[in-house]
Amino acid sequence: MMLSPDQAEADLSWTQSDPETILNGLKSAGCASDEPAEGEDRTKCKAEQPLSREEKRRRRRATAKYRSAHATRERIRVEAFNVAFAELRKLLPTLPPDKKLSKIEILRLAICYISYLNHVLDV
Repeated sequence: MMLSPDQAEADLSWTQSDPETILNGLKSAGCASDEPAEGEDRTKCKAEQPLSREEKRRRRRATAKYRSAHATRERIRVEAFNVAFAELRKLLPTLPPDKKLSKIEILRLAICYISYLNHVLDV
């Protein structure tokens, strides 16, 4: 497609890929930042672009309240995980009995012990 020299530059606005130009366009539309400033209407840009499900999820996860709740859940999960390893460790015979074992060592020792018990039952 040939462009005539008298064609307006506005007709070519879709071809602009300069980030500064795009950012200036967003600022003029009032959509420059992801989070609204104090007192700014949250629905300012929603009429122009509805948020995708992924974008909504990303914004929800970016809040301090969500991060704090997630950190609390993760702490509880890790604590339960460590308690389970401690209970398994108590059931395994080792010399000395109070020897500190890593989680992988506990799992490997449990596998060997279960294998040994299966062998004892088969004989």
